[in-house]
Amino acid sequence: MKHIRAASLLPLALLVGTSAFAASPTTPAPGPARIVGSSEAGCIAGAVRLPDNAPGMQTIRLKESTFWGHPDVIRHLLDLARTAKAASLPDLYMNDISLPRGGPLAGVHASHQRGVDADVWLDVIGPHPVIPASEREFEPQTLVRADGRGIIPERWHPEHVTLIKLAANLPGVDRLLVNPAIKKQLCEVVTGDRNWLHKVRPWYGHTAHMHLHFSCPAGQTECIDQPPAPAGIGCDASLDWWFAQLDSPKPPPPKTPPPPPKPVVLPPACRAIMAAP
Repeated sequence: MKHIRAASLLPLALLVGTSAFAASPTTPAPGPARIVGSSEAGCIAGAVRLPDNAPGMQTIRLKESTFWGHPDVIRHLLDLARTAKAASLPDLYMNDISLPRGGPLAGVHASHQRGVDADVWLDVIGPHPVIPASEREFEPQTLVRADGRGIIPERWHPEHVTLIKLAANLPGVDRLLVNPAIKKQLCEVVTGDRNWLHKVRPWYGHTAHMHLHFSCPAGQTECIDQPPAPAGIGCDASLDWWFAQLDSPKPPPPKTPPPPPKPVVLPPACRAIMAAP
């Protein structure tokens, strides 16, 4: 699942067939929840917004993030916050979910298009008192060494295992993305029940947050699920591959700038969702 950070959310042209919308709508499409398309090209109607404050959680980076999702996903995230609070974790810092009607988040993520993807910061050391909205524009602290080969020991705590396990075991979570170094740390320290590690998958970036990807909710026949995650808990050669890439020779820079990425073409059914009043 592609996931790229950028400095800000930019105005977005959403291409649907041959038509373009000048910018993503700022309100959800009315009607019941309806997800269309895949992680790489999709939209949502009937999205609801995660509250900025709820028991056990706060939204973060309000100027650059967007917090709309399928009602089931929002409910599961609120349940995660309450469960984490009951486990004596500080308030969770919630980041991007999706735009009010989905579609690409320009310059930020290639996924997060259908209200079924959510970022949660891996900041488990509290307390986390309620932060005024004007003071929430800060970055999380990375857990990963500069060389990418492991975690920073003094920043790792048992509470990280608690939080990631709670999230992986949420109903509907298909996979949970973290940096390969964080996955490696989990493989080394988790004992007892390790089956939940199957859902924890290594991916680029993700040094300070986890990315929760939920399966298509029941009844969403236009929603396209991702292929199943590979079998096993992933603490084997498939994880070693990520670190082998660090030893690979770096290709020379291109002589000419690469072409700009092609615009995302959304499914035709997204036309009505994006155009609805």
